Amino acid sequence: MSLAQSSVFQALEDTQSFNRCVEDAIGENLTGLTLDTVQVNIGLKCNLACRHCHVVSSPKRKEEMSWETMQAVLRAAQLAGAHTLDITGGAPEMHPDFREFVDVAIVQGLHVMVRTNLTILLQPGYEGLPAFFADRAIHLVASLPCYLPNNVDKQRGRHVYKDSITAIQRLNQLGYGRDSAKVLDLVCNPGGPSLPPNERELEEAYRRALHGEFGIHFNKLHAITNIAIGRFLHDLARAGKIAEYQWLLRESFNPATLEGLMCRHQLHVGWDGTMYDCDFNSALHLAAAGGWKVQDFDPVKFRQRRIVTGEHCFACTAGCGSSCGGALT
Repeated sequence: MSLAQSSVFQALEDTQSFNRCVEDAIGENLTGLTLDTVQVNIGLKCNLACRHCHVVSSPKRKEEMSWETMQAVLRAAQLAGAHTLDITGGAPEMHPDFREFVDVAIVQGLHVMVRTNLTILLQPGYEGLPAFFADRAIHLVASLPCYLPNNVDKQRGRHVYKDSITAIQRLNQLGYGRDSAKVLDLVCNPGGPSLPPNERELEEAYRRALHGEFGIHFNKLHAITNIAIGRFLHDLARAGKIAEYQWLLRESFNPATLEGLMCRHQLHVGWDGTMYDCDFNSALHLAAAGGWKVQDFDPVKFRQRRIVTGEHCFACTAGCGSSCGGALT
């Protein structure tokens, strides 16, 4: 059995462990609450191959969402009454229909959020993206796992820190991080098997370091706990720290995080149209209860579903909690 397969097996095997913690805290299993956000992974191709990537993106990946499925995603957002379309990847900007998808979503009245690795904005053929984003006031959520260059390059590849800083400076010149309509958030995740530091304190450290050294502005920092799947799981295995990290997450379970868990407030759609409770379940191929495709989306049934859980869910409930929007408490 491969490491990826064993992680799926473990996620299923340990479901009851997480569910018991939830039932002890709130007296029932997790169910959906709202559908404010539709998150969509439009493809796994990326110009980087980061060590912490839970979907194992790289320049070699070819999976991408069809235009017909993109249209179904927008219909689902309309049916759900969602406010936000959260576009991720891979590097979502590399999808050939990315710009058209964004524009149609804006016409539909959706608040469009794009998760970018920053470095793609400097690649040949993509240099016009900062202006494209600025013209439409797209909400950018940019990965910068640390404010120190060595830590970033170790996790994401040589020269990534330098390129990321250059990309942020270009965005700042276009008003991002300065103009209230052009939001630039940064995302941090630890380099190893530990919980993120306090989000507010870490945000202040980022501001001091990035503004002091480069004059950089940003709106908010999201601190995200690493999930023991994908390439991060491989790193844990090589270091012999899988059990230690899982114990840390279990021991740090915080019932106060359960109300705000992203799986309870969003629909996640994988590149092939399969619906999931979150992007981490997508990485593990744990489809939402019912095994639906987005073409068959029913907002009432989806809100009433029981959320699919596993051992990996302890990461989102550890300490201050973690979601695509950062800490929960």
